[in-house]
Amino acid sequence: MATIQLGSKQVGENSPAYIIAEIGINHQGDVNIAKKLIKEAVSAGANAVKFQKRSIQRILTQEGLDMPYDNRNSFGKTYGEHKIALELSEAEYRILQSHANSLSVDLIASGWDEESIDFLDELGIPFFKMASADLSNIPLLTHTASKKKPMILSTGMAGMDMVRGAVNAIKPFNVPFALLQCTSTYPSSFDEINLQVLSTYRQEFPEAVIGYSGHELGIAVSEAAVALGAKIIERHFTLDRTMKGGDHAASLEPGGFGKLVRDIRHIEEAMGNSIKTVQASEEPIRKKLAKSVVSLVAIPAGSILSRDMLTTKGPGTGISPARMNELIGKTVLHDIAADIVLKEDDINW
Repeated sequence: MATIQLGSKQVGENSPAYIIAEIGINHQGDVNIAKKLIKEAVSAGANAVKFQKRSIQRILTQEGLDMPYDNRNSFGKTYGEHKIALELSEAEYRILQSHANSLSVDLIASGWDEESIDFLDELGIPFFKMASADLSNIPLLTHTASKKKPMILSTGMAGMDMVRGAVNAIKPFNVPFALLQCTSTYPSSFDEINLQVLSTYRQEFPEAVIGYSGHELGIAVSEAAVALGAKIIERHFTLDRTMKGGDHAASLEPGGFGKLVRDIRHIEEAMGNSIKTVQASEEPIRKKLAKSVVSLVAIPAGSILSRDMLTTKGPGTGISPARMNELIGKTVLHDIAADIVLKEDDINW
């Protein structure tokens, strides 16, 4: 049975789902907004808050840095200026780590390059979360796996061959890992989410913990993922979905995230076990609403019961109608008036 240690939580088949609030770049490049997002995520019930750490000069060519990027969500005239404006400094990450520690929530980040992974490792994050965009970046995956910390891999924009390639790349490092089904569109179309992939992953990768990283509108699909066995849930998190930026519209605000966490915990409790039994709380209702065998006519003591002497009526406090055939041919021990619920001690069994 696969398990993975995520911070202080051992996550696996018999554990509650581990819920990640993906802050990403929704902090707008402002450490104070980031601190507020962490606080709100904790209040909403998140187990972890996640950011994205990049060395901008490292992940983009000069051509990529200079690419015009002048649109309503842009924080700069070029793509490089835009990304730099949204990048928190290492000093700010240390501030956020201290802030998260004070609120007893795990702080993690997706490292998009080797230098960022090295920094996050030094920062002391408890595990690594790899972005879907780097699922085929085998050099980055192996560099990360060499840190010997648990890894979570998102699998958006990938087919099974790419997922297998990523898993095979990190296997030699013997690190616990998880796979998250993901569709990398913002927001995702419901007909492209394919939650049944959770079952495919569970069958093909029994050594992995399986989860879901969602970008859909609303919370129902993420809740359904838990019912289907997802043990890690990740959703983008924002203070206001109308804020400037490309990720806000596909994010949950604190109220929505809180409802998601609440519903997930209710679903987990409701899943219960596979044994069908009468609940103690149902007994009073059963007695009130269920039926018993009832005398249709007056039956003198010593009579042998026949079907035409009996009917079924409520309340369900007597002999169950399921035992009607057992009663036929039995002798009654004393007089029974018409319209009376038959009890065990009325019958000579």
